[in-house]
Amino acid sequence: MLNPHVKTMQTSSILFDRNVYANISEDWFLESYWHDHQLVINEISGRGSVFVVRQEEETWVLRHYRRGGFMMQLTDDSYVWAGLERTRSFREWHLLHELYNRGLPVPCPVAAQVIRNGIFYQANIITRCIEHTRSWASMVISGQAQKSQWEGVGMTLRRFHDEGVNHADLNAHNILIDTFNRVFLVDFDRSSVVSDGSWKKTNIKRLLRSLRKLSLESGARFDEKGWKELLRGYNSGL
Repeated sequence: MLNPHVKTMQTSSILFDRNVYANISEDWFLESYWHDHQLVINEISGRGSVFVVRQEEETWVLRHYRRGGFMMQLTDDSYVWAGLERTRSFREWHLLHELYNRGLPVPCPVAAQVIRNGIFYQANIITRCIEHTRSWASMVISGQAQKSQWEGVGMTLRRFHDEGVNHADLNAHNILIDTFNRVFLVDFDRSSVVSDGSWKKTNIKRLLRSLRKLSLESGARFDEKGWKELLRGYNSGL
């Protein structure tokens, strides 16, 4: 049973499941801590940096919340304070726990941190690493995405949509495929569980735009047949 606990310190608040972890250290949210202890396994570039680190017998992913788009020009990683439970990291932690317990293919959340500074705050989240995976983006760019994998992505997206999960940033970088061709979704910042509606079509169109953009930026040919397989997999759940 989930036992969420908020550890409040002078500069930050940390949310974690006390039934799983007896305590969570502030240091674990610092990139420098993992570098100093030579426990960084990988660094994933993107909107900011994501670190894959080794914590005893587990492998974790540390992500610092950063803005994108126009707001990035105003502030890189600060958000307006509206209460602890409404912060980006706390909301994502709770959502991931709900989805993970439903059996959906998402990373298991470890801990969320909020650092408040007046009317603003910064945020971090740690999740367990889904190991032996590649991003869907890298597979599409390299031309290694197979017909069955396109279909599998579509079937997985349908699972999430049937559960009412609206992924706010559905793109090829946030889709992972492991060595057994299992499909996972990651990075659920601003995502939510909502009632049925037109958002599902909008979600699929967003993924299509991201794939076309990926093709333009990489010079790879957009795989029209692959996209049809994805839609076939998605519609097979009808």
